Amino acid sequence: MHTKVKKHMDDLLTRYPALSVCEADIRAAFDLILRTYQNGGKLLVCGNGGSAADSEHIVGELMKGFLLPRKLDAKAREQLASATGDDADYIADNLQGGLPAISLVSHSALSTAFSNDVAPDMVFAQQVYGYAKPNDVFIGISTSGNSKNVLYAAKVAKALGAFTIALTGANGGTIAAASDAAIKAPSDCTPTVQEYHLPIYHTLCMMIETAFFE
Repeated sequence: MHTKVKKHMDDLLTRYPALSVCEADIRAAFDLILRTYQNGGKLLVCGNGGSAADSEHIVGELMKGFLLPRKLDAKAREQLASATGDDADYIADNLQGGLPAISLVSHSALSTAFSNDVAPDMVFAQQVYGYAKPNDVFIGISTSGNSKNVLYAAKVAKALGAFTIALTGANGGTIAAASDAAIKAPSDCTPTVQEYHLPIYHTLCMMIETAFFE
């Protein structure tokens, strides 16, 4: 692991020593996400309630600059210039390198239609079925590890050849058992698990950003 990438992990464990039990699993999740982006894939993420908000937060950190500015290189600027004319410099100056990520929780028309017409606990699975390709990565967030809608989405992702990552509480639940990597925050108390999840996924986003844009 690159020194600057490793520093983000070291900083996390210094600030949150209790998360040392998750170190190997965070590294495993990082490796899966890194491989996905190296191969031109994307990230799909979902959860319920507070975990739905976390899904949106993760996408926000990946799709634009987080700690780094992610300025476009000369090749990207040239590509834009050929199609954007007089606005080329403004557009290129205000775009940032993005890591493709989709939060499945924010598609209200689709989710309400599917819940009403078909099956509420299959909404995320339907989205995964439409989006996921081999070597994409799916992150399912569930403090209990037993949210059926997240579990079904993880199973469909795996069937389609995507990597699966679970972000859960200490028990892990059925979702952890069905995932390629499972980060189990060391608590069974929902608010505490959610408090741990934020620095965990912040660190993952920083590690990935550093790997691609440092």
